[in-house]
Amino acid sequence: MQELIPINIVIGDRTYRIKTNSSDEETVRRTLKTINDKIIEFKTQFSGKDMQDYIAMVLIWYATQSSAASNPALEKEVSEALLKMEEQLDKAL
Repeated sequence: MQELIPINIVIGDRTYRIKTNSSDEETVRRTLKTINDKIIEFKTQFSGKDMQDYIAMVLIWYATQSSAASNPALEKEVSEALLKMEEQLDKAL
């Protein structure tokens, strides 16, 4: 069993401290970069919304990407990563 390591992550304008397997850290950070880049993109396209709206829009976009639907292994990985993030966010809140 791998030991969990603590990392600080930023989603939108909030910082969270989560624990993850060291082997998953790179995947988590790549996913966060994609999410934050998409938040910035949606902020420029849809001004006047609040951060929660942008995060919801990005999650819908991320969950419905066609590449995940055509690749079952990627879909499973993305689903597991999102579930882990949701659990960790729930604990943090």
